[in-house]
Amino acid sequence: MTGSPDSPPSLPGMCRNITTLRGLQPTATTEEIEAAARQYVRKVSGVQSTSPRTEEAFEKAVRDVARATGELLAQLPPRQQPPPTLPPLRRIKKAS
Repeated sequence: MTGSPDSPPSLPGMCRNITTLRGLQPTATTEEIEAAARQYVRKVSGVQSTSPRTEEAFEKAVRDVARATGELLAQLPPRQQPPPTLPPLRRIKKAS
């Protein structure tokens, strides 16, 4: 992860598409859910790096989307098959 002391960390080489978290074994971690939420908020807001004017709204949106995503994943029934691709954080760990 990278980032300055004044900004939240970001993931190097993060993909542009949000990967499926439902059906992962082991289940999606809080960190993976937050990374997906951050990607979503970046995409829909067009904000790639926050400024003092955008940081509060951006981080609140990330928290809200992560919370909603966690609730959604907890409520959905299990998938019949695992997702076709690994989330970025698992790809990074697998490569190391």
